[in-house]
Amino acid sequence: MSPEVRFTAVLAQAEGKKATGIEVPPEVLDELGAGRRPAVVVHLGDHQMQTTIGSMGGRSMIPVSAAVRAEAGLAAGDEVEVRLAVASAPREVVVPDDLAAALAAEPQAAAFFAGLSNSLQRYHVDQVNGAKTPETRARRIEKAVSSFLAGRAR
Repeated sequence: MSPEVRFTAVLAQAEGKKATGIEVPPEVLDELGAGRRPAVVVHLGDHQMQTTIGSMGGRSMIPVSAAVRAEAGLAAGDEVEVRLAVASAPREVVVPDDLAAALAAEPQAAAFFAGLSNSLQRYHVDQVNGAKTPETRARRIEKAVSSFLAGRAR
């Protein structure tokens, strides 16, 4: 079991962009002992997520998407208590039943989806789950399956 590291940081917004993230100090990465871009479990207050620490402009960053900010009740500029641990379990994407059924009906699309990276799978699941109406949800599922059948990830 890897150590859990705690630190306080500000949720920073990239200059001129919507992207937000948390800078991970070099000593925190050293304490984790898993390299410069480890897969981690992140706790922001009561919210937990899995991600990979990335590099942006020479700084180690934890990306914090708009969906995560909304779920955790955070905004750019907020100070946040961060708990980090190296992820030991593989990341899994929970595929909603309607998308799973559409993929099951098209084995070629299902195989393509299974071969996508975790982030691309999550992108498609988030697109479906983010739909506000059943019609939009159905259109997004149809679009995803069509893209997979055509060999396109997005």
